Amino acid sequence: MHVTTTYLQMLARPAREVAVPRNGLVVLFAERPTIDYYRFLYDIVGRHWQWIDRKKLSDAELSAIIHDPLVEVNVLFVDGVPAGYVELDRRVPGQIELAYFGLAPEFIGQGLGKYLLGWAVEKAWSFGPERVWVHTCTLDHPAALGHYEKAGFVIYKESYRCDPHPDD
Repeated sequence: MHVTTTYLQMLARPAREVAVPRNGLVVLFAERPTIDYYRFLYDIVGRHWQWIDRKKLSDAELSAIIHDPLVEVNVLFVDGVPAGYVELDRRVPGQIELAYFGLAPEFIGQGLGKYLLGWAVEKAWSFGPERVWVHTCTLDHPAALGHYEKAGFVIYKESYRCDPHPDD
């Protein structure tokens, strides 16, 4: 399987605001999420897009990342139900990576991704970085790249690989 990874960045805060698509939405900072809760979020968002990187980590390795004070896990709730999350990684000075971003399948197609991405971009820029960046690949939702570009991200690099074992 051939996989294309696209890297995108913003070098300035965008001037647009994203309207809240409906009532009953709240984004909460998950301060020191438990490992099981994080793995639940990672699975409900990533299972259909072959997210496997964090599944390979031991609990200690994962804890070191998600409990780092420069990493934030923010969860979107719809009427009290976790619907998706965004992980902001500020460990590189001057940069913020949208390390993980997505919705559970039941919540796709309702305008919630656009809302959460707008929220994440605004939150990232609130820290005053020089750049905000994200990457996506052809295994992710087919609309992901377009959504990032509509939000103001610009492609700066692409890489290609052949994954001989897509089910690992």
